[in-house]
Amino acid sequence: MRRLTFIQACAAALCLAAAPAVLAAGYPDKPIRLVVPFPAGGATDLFARTLSQKMSDALGTPLVVDNRPGAGGAIGSDIVAKASPDGYTLLLATSSTHSIGPSIYPKLPYDAVRDFTPIAHVGDAASIMLVPNSSPAKTVAEWIDYAKKNPGKLNYGSSGNGTIVQLTAELFISQAGISVAHIPYKGTALAVPDLISGKIDVLFDALPTGMPHVRAGRLRALGVTSLGRSPLVPELPPIADTLPGFESNTWFGLYGPKGLPAELVSRINAAANKAIGDPALREQLARLGITPANAGTPADLAAVVAQDSAKWKKIIIERKITGD
Repeated sequence: MRRLTFIQACAAALCLAAAPAVLAAGYPDKPIRLVVPFPAGGATDLFARTLSQKMSDALGTPLVVDNRPGAGGAIGSDIVAKASPDGYTLLLATSSTHSIGPSIYPKLPYDAVRDFTPIAHVGDAASIMLVPNSSPAKTVAEWIDYAKKNPGKLNYGSSGNGTIVQLTAELFISQAGISVAHIPYKGTALAVPDLISGKIDVLFDALPTGMPHVRAGRLRALGVTSLGRSPLVPELPPIADTLPGFESNTWFGLYGPKGLPAELVSRINAAANKAIGDPALREQLARLGITPANAGTPADLAAVVAQDSAKWKKIIIERKITGD
């Protein structure tokens, strides 16, 4: 193979350097695929569909939601990790895929940091602490006292091993210094009837699915898992009032594959910020139990994920939590 001349080599280098700028100049000129690594109809899917409508307006092209569920979000995430970094394949990631999954499933087919480009932090969802109406506890402090007086006799339900629901409960147990048994279910919807009947003693559930039972008088809510009061349920005190620093939120973030050009990251980030600032979108998200984030910069998302990952990794190791 003959060697490139100096002029040819310079020309090739200039073309490579100009490629991202050319790509950005014409972007987007076709629909963008937004991969949701969870089933249709769930909170992440509904968020994606709400967000995609406003981002489509901002970008001037449709964002098409593509549900690719399975393996706790790993299947859909892997599709994006291996996609071309051209801005036409994006991922709506969550705490499960990028903060919890890497510590629960060390053999993931991708690296949650190296194989993705952070774009924007777009939302957070707190949970609520639910107990049966038959529970003697009316406050978080009373429930902790009740558990301390009945060591090993109480239990909590979750949506399965290694889920944010289980980790939230284990974080609570660790900080409160109590002993409570775990009963995993295939989703919190299956745990709620047993909570109502008193077969399980506590459940940390999402706002949209838990609060209707509270407002209907079937369950009692003791607190919210955000650091401060949530504007979505201002009547509930934060658990952090009793356990200082206690916090458990599911974050939602936009990612692209690694190597996504900075010009495209900036354009998508600007569209996300514009969408999140829309009052109609914020009202829709409130109905989903999601607090819109100030989308900020890609570095802001990376910082949120790094902090969240460290917190959950510590709990996973200390409490010996697995996905099995």
